[in-house]
Order: sequence, then structure tokens, then C-alpha cells
Amino acid sequence: KNSASDDFAVVDGVTKATASVRIVNRTLLSAALVVARTHLGFGGAKDGSSIAKARTDIVRRLTLDQLFDKGYVGRIKADNATVEALFANTDAAEIDTYALEHPQETFIELTVAYLNAPTIGRSLLGDDGFERAVNGAPEGTHLFWIGSTGRYAIVEDDFVPGTSPPRLRLTQGGLPLELRDADVDIQSPIPVNAARVFAVSDVTGLDPAKPVRIELTVTRERGQILPQVTNRVLALEYSPPVALFEYPPEPLPDWLLAWLGRWPDLVVLGVLLLTLVAILSWQPVFAPNPKRLRRVRLTYLVFTLCFIGWYAQGQLSIVHLTGAIKALRDGQGLSSYLYDPVALVLIAFTLPTFFVWGRGTFCGWLCPFGALQEFVDLAARKLRAPRLRVSKGWDRLLAGIPFAVLCVLILAAAFAPDKAARLVEIEPFKTAITLGFDRSWPFVAYALALLTAGAFIYKFFCRYLCPLGAFMKVSGKLRRFDWLARRVECGRPCQTCRYRCQYDAIASDGAIKYDDCFQCLDCVAINNDDQSCAADLLLTRKGRTMRSRSAPITVTPPKTDSGKVAGSPSGTTAY
Repeated sequence: KNSASDDFAVVDGVTKATASVRIVNRTLLSAALVVARTHLGFGGAKDGSSIAKARTDIVRRLTLDQLFDKGYVGRIKADNATVEALFANTDAAEIDTYALEHPQETFIELTVAYLNAPTIGRSLLGDDGFERAVNGAPEGTHLFWIGSTGRYAIVEDDFVPGTSPPRLRLTQGGLPLELRDADVDIQSPIPVNAARVFAVSDVTGLDPAKPVRIELTVTRERGQILPQVTNRVLALEYSPPVALFEYPPEPLPDWLLAWLGRWPDLVVLGVLLLTLVAILSWQPVFAPNPKRLRRVRLTYLVFTLCFIGWYAQGQLSIVHLTGAIKALRDGQGLSSYLYDPVALVLIAFTLPTFFVWGRGTFCGWLCPFGALQEFVDLAARKLRAPRLRVSKGWDRLLAGIPFAVLCVLILAAAFAPDKAARLVEIEPFKTAITLGFDRSWPFVAYALALLTAGAFIYKFFCRYLCPLGAFMKVSGKLRRFDWLARRVECGRPCQTCRYRCQYDAIASDGAIKYDDCFQCLDCVAINNDDQSCAADLLLTRKGRTMRSRSAPITVTPPKTDSGKVAGSPSGTTAY
């Protein structure tokens, strides 16, 4: 432990022991420095890629006086009176009788030079001394020559070469950095009572172009048995001229590196999203009939499940909402979302779709777990598993559960984030998509149970349990357009689309319930196909064409001589 301060420790292990001890020391130091910089706010977030490097192309031969005059070498001088003042009002005051008798005499003159800059190193030590110092140190090591004259020295007489000097301490930005003797035998360029070359490892993040603080501990002891020790510090601020250094290009921020590292995935995702826009915008092209739509939709869902979900790990989750609430609650901001480019692109795409198409764009096309449920349903139909329909009463009751779950999770994220981290497991997304079912059996069993329920009740989890779906449903109320084409006859009296809608998202009058619609486009394909739409089939057989509900017309069926509608004793159109 350094005697200068009780908050600064150096791990020496066994002095000058094997390389393994030095490796342990270096590992401990580097790990502690990372914690200090990133979590405790010390010294700035510096690493080896963003600190200044000494310019090797600048070599000027300067005299010792020129080095001092230009600030290339730092120096501080303290007389006995100055040091005595440091110990005033302490138990160690006025115990140095020599200092009291000779107040103007030099107590110490401390000299510091940064050797890695060739102009300083070669001018101070000569070419031979510079080469021996630099070549004897590991690459990237910062070297300081520190010498002293006067009554006091930088090291004790029994100082062991290769160790950390108890009297010296180096800091930068308030962060202590390990200063260790380089054990290099170099003749001092000036008369001194002690001079050593000290090394600072590159893992410390020391920036040689920024000011450093060299602290020299002055120790006084009172008493013979169990003496009372008092320490005071003399400090020298040292900063070599910036012209001797150069900074490497600023590294790209980590979040941008994450985006650049995933650019192929983002290109594929962009193509998928543009394709989805095309599908939803040009419905007659992609959904002219149920058969074409089925091929288009299943192909897209394969990409959603396999690429977006299992490969690109782009499953949006309620965790993205609760995590945002927790981050804002803790004052951390939302910058962490920049490190997940795939999810962020999906979020950025989904938000504006609320205004155009409603909640179903994500739930119906971009949710990997939703796609997995559809494939489970296809398998169940192939195996002739019965399809169960929930009654209207139970449907209304069960449809409220996702909103209750959503409220609980939002409150937990705001007031009990630790509990929220466990409650979000109500979603099976992490198990089924993120981890691909590679998880402990309770989570796998839960996910499989929900998929099994979906084999009998279409998209059971999406409709009756999913909190993210509840959030999408609320956000879907921002929709500004009724964009699904309908016919005048839809619901009046034709009920084909309504009975074929697996989401129960079509009302008895033929209107689309957009809050419940997953945008599967089944009703659009039926509407576009004259072989599937019951109203179109019947009216086509009678020799008439149909118009959309956006331009309503009154269809007058043929009458008999008595004035009644043909085939209808009540006089109304029969379908």
C-alpha cells in the first residue's frame, strides 16, 4: 500500500518474482481500471485506440536549459520553509530542527520528463540511453524519467528496483495509475541524489498529451516506539507540449460498429419490409385469389420466423417497452436500443404503420412467434385436429386478459423493475425464438403448451394473452384509414368473409374490426376472386357486376310480371 494515501494500493505479490505474478498484477489493474472508468466516472473513458501517441518523426536536439524553458521537462522546487508549512498544525510540526535552522535551503527539487517523445528522450538521455530505455520496455509502455536533488529523495536508500516507489504517485483525471520502476540503468543527465526510469502500462489508458500529476509523499515520524506517522504531499503538474503527439482517428462509436457489423442482415430486413409495404399497398397484385395469397403469405412468414426470428434475433417483445420504462425511470435514456439495429429498425418501421394500417402489420406479418403459431396451425389442420371457436361471451372476457397483463407489466417496470424482469416471462418469445427452445424444461413446457393451445384455438396466445399485442391494439387506434376493400353487399347479406375470418375480426354488417384484424388479407383475396366471393358469384350468374362499398349502389333484381322479385315471394333479393 502506498504511504501517500490510504485509497491507493499496488499489488506486488512477491517482489521481482516470476512472470505469472506480473501477469496477475496486470490483469487486476486493467480490470479495476475498466470498472473505475466505466462505472465510477474516473479519468474519462480512455482506451488504447483513442489516446495520443508520441510522434517519432519529430526529433530536435535540445539542451537541458531549452528542455526546461520550453516545458518539455517539468520541475518543482520546495525549500525547507515550504515543507514545514505543510506540517503546520499537525503533530509533526517543528520536529525537523535542521529545516527550522535553514528555512531557505532546498528540501527537494523534483524533475520529470516523458521519455517516449524522441525530442525529450534523446535530448535528455542521449541516443544510447534512449534506445536502452525504450527497447527494454514492453510495446506501448509510457516511460517517465524522474530525478531529485536536495535533502529529500524520490526513493529510499533500500528501494528495490522493479517495484512501485512508495513515495511517488501518478494520477491523471483524478485516477491513480500504477507507476513502476523500469529497472533500467541509465546515467543521469544532471546531478541528482536519486533518479529512476518509471513505467506506466498501456492498459492504464494514460494519455501522455494530457496533464499528469506527480505526487511526492513527505513523511515525518514522532516518537521512537510505535511512532506517529504524518504524511504530506508535494505535487507537480506536468504536460509535455501537444506538438510532440498525434491522435489516431477517432474510433467509431460502438453502436455504429454494431450497425456496420450487421449491414447484410439490415439489407435483407430492408428488402423484407419493402416487400411487406408492397403487399399491403397493392393487394390485387399479391392477393388476387386465396391460392396466390396463401403462397405469398406462407413464403413471407417463413422469412419472418427463420430470418427475423431465429437468425437475426429480431423478435420484438414487451421487454422493449418495459426496458424503455425502466431506463427512463433510472435516467439512463434510450441509447442502449442503438446497439440492437435489427430490433430498432423493426420498431421504427412498426410505429408509422399504426397510422396507416393499424395494429396488424406487426402482429400479422413481422412477429416470429406469431408466424410459428400459424405453422403449428397448418400442421394441426393436416393432422385433422379439431378447430375450436370461442363463443362471443368468452371471447370478450378472454380478450381483456392481455390488457390486464400489460398494465401489470408497465406498473412493475416503473415501480418494481426486478419483478418486471420475471413477469415478462409470460411471453414465450425468449424460449421459442431467442433461444430456440434451448432452455430449462419449465420454460420449454410453457412455450409448447401455448403452441398446443394454438393448434386448437387459432393464435390463442396472440389473441388472449400477449401483452405486446395489447399494446399494438391500443396503438392501432391511431389508424387514419379504412384501407381494406369491401363490397356494398358485404354483410348485407353476404357473410362469406365473416365466417372464414379466423380472427373474428369482421362484424355481422361486414365492417372490418381493425382493432382485432391481423391483416392476413384473406378477406381481400376472397373479395378479389369471383370464384370465392359468394355475392359476386350469385350476382355474376344474374348478369350484373359489383361495385365497392366506397361507391355504394342499389342493385335492382329482375321482377316478374306481378312486380315481385324473381324467386322471392317477399320481394327482396335472395342469395
